[in-house]
Amino acid sequence: MTGMAGRAAKAMRAGHQASAGELLELVRSGRATTRGALQQATGLSRATVGQRLDRLFRAGWLREGAGGPVDSPQGGRPSITLEFDDEHAVVLAADLDTRHGRAAVVSLSGEIQAEHHGSLRIEDGPDAVLGELGRWFAELLEKAGQRADAVCGIGLAVPGPVDTDTGKVVQPPIMPGWDGYDIRGRLGRAFAEHAGIKSAGSADGAGGATSAGITRSGTRIPVLVDNDANLMAYGEQRTGYPDCSAFALVKVSTGIGAGMVVGGSIYRGVDGGAGDIGHIRVGADALCRCGSYGCLAAVASGGAVARRLAESGVPATSGSDVRDLLTAGHPEAMALAREAGRQVGDVLATVVTLLNPGVLMIAGDLAGTPFLTGVRELLYQRALPRSTAHLDVVTSRLGERAGLVGAGALVVEYLYAPERVEERLAALGV
Repeated sequence: MTGMAGRAAKAMRAGHQASAGELLELVRSGRATTRGALQQATGLSRATVGQRLDRLFRAGWLREGAGGPVDSPQGGRPSITLEFDDEHAVVLAADLDTRHGRAAVVSLSGEIQAEHHGSLRIEDGPDAVLGELGRWFAELLEKAGQRADAVCGIGLAVPGPVDTDTGKVVQPPIMPGWDGYDIRGRLGRAFAEHAGIKSAGSADGAGGATSAGITRSGTRIPVLVDNDANLMAYGEQRTGYPDCSAFALVKVSTGIGAGMVVGGSIYRGVDGGAGDIGHIRVGADALCRCGSYGCLAAVASGGAVARRLAESGVPATSGSDVRDLLTAGHPEAMALAREAGRQVGDVLATVVTLLNPGVLMIAGDLAGTPFLTGVRELLYQRALPRSTAHLDVVTSRLGERAGLVGAGALVVEYLYAPERVEERLAALGV
């Protein structure tokens, strides 16, 4: 017996009775999807399981599905299966890059119901950018045919290191004016303003992961903020590689960052700084935007490739410009992208040796054949065979939607964690 079912059984042996939140987790994970299976997994009586489930039904979070297998070996009527009702609410998700943004209405199962992308310049500052995101969200809800009170949470991916306890970016090299800014509060207020719903100020929630400026049925709607590479990795791992226990994603766009999912959870380090491989020193003398010399991002990012192209007379100012040139088969861009891949691959040899991932995914503006070829050349040359024997080096499956999917999943996993389910049920009065 493993996972939640195993923990629930151990908790019962310790005298703890599984909560409604723990039953919901068992159903959502597929480990126990009938009343009989829930009784067996938790040791609860039939009446107690019924009472716990009744709260979840009244909240609108569970529904009955088709008849499942017969629980008893003596036969009888098929048992009614239980399903998480992924239609009772939606999540708003956004992913910011240095020059553009992407936003969506996402179902609780991860389906994108409405989407918009457009120009949003990080350097314009958080007040303007988050205010515009609030407007996008309100318009997307209308496009998706959803009411504002259907929103249960907001997730935001940003291109900088994030202290997830506060939702604030910390000394971001490519986000001038954002350091220490109250992103959660401003985005919550912007959405409330454009959606025409009551503002409720801001507040820190359990675990420091939530703060919001709006209410729904008397409860606060959380706004969660995380690094873009983290959320891209989370979205890609959950949808394409759910059985991979150590997953790494490297985003190479205007800058370079990495996200890691270990044991099914995002690995952030002690204060959100894990994965910032763009600022590993590689011995070059190029000046990085962080103010230091010799950073990997200064020589191998999309921004660095764009600068080298511009020096040779090719119009390019950002990673997205380089991506367009690569799509068009521009020979100089392809050669520089391969060289950048080799430089990144040299660093990734150390990353792979340390983390021993099963999947290493390359994403972002430069994630094409030339760059990937360069990565593989140096990675397999420098890393020990033991570290790469079971490694798959791949490119993104979700593409530009990875951050949105990851942001949506982060909100859902936060809101429906067993301990938070109990808090929310109490707030709803069920």
